[in-house]
Amino acid sequence: MFIEGIFLNSPLPGNSYLSALPAVGAIGDREHRLRFTAPVTFLVGENGTGKSTIMEALAVACGFNAEGGTRNFSFSTEDTHSELCQYLTVSRRGYPKDGFFLRAESFYNAASYIDRLDREPGLGGHIIDSYGGKSLHHQSHGESFLALVQNRFGGHGLYLLDEPEAALSPSRQLTLLCLMHQLVEEDSQFVVATHSPILMAYPGAQILLLDEEGIRPIDYKETEHYQLTKVFLENPERMIKRLFG
Repeated sequence: MFIEGIFLNSPLPGNSYLSALPAVGAIGDREHRLRFTAPVTFLVGENGTGKSTIMEALAVACGFNAEGGTRNFSFSTEDTHSELCQYLTVSRRGYPKDGFFLRAESFYNAASYIDRLDREPGLGGHIIDSYGGKSLHHQSHGESFLALVQNRFGGHGLYLLDEPEAALSPSRQLTLLCLMHQLVEEDSQFVVATHSPILMAYPGAQILLLDEEGIRPIDYKETEHYQLTKVFLENPERMIKRLFG
């Protein structure tokens, strides 16, 4: 546990769209901070509730590049991250030896930056070795995600993942669960924004639901992700019939 919570260090501007997000307002001040209580925390909820916005702000506040990567990544394809990071303070318990912000929507940009670094004089071949020895662009999307976790994540680290399931088949999501467990056993912490009921099943994980009421803890089997998936798989024909009228 390298970070134990986050809080807003000052009120958000009234004219900011962030003020309209209940989840952002629920983060609280120093005394009423949002606390992380387990080595693996999931942020879940519908699209538009602020999961990626909070993940991005957390990553920037922890020193990571807004588009993904390590703390040493300095590229910027387009400056589109919100101002939330300016108002967010991270409560720390220690400092990790390793870390990475994996952001599905801008992973292509991070992979391109890795290739550029690898081509720099004096670095050729050495950078890409840390990512499995093969350009992430020369693998499928899912293969490159797993290659990153398998080769670059070294343990005793803080890993922030924004919708990592976007490129992963169900079986590869199970592989990611195993890799996460190995890294937690090596004193790592994960904060993950996800829609995947497979990933959410990580034993002992803290699951935080973001909705119109703010942020609240929720049990795995109480999440809509679990319940809807369960109902669908138990009788897909009935569900399809209801959907199609």
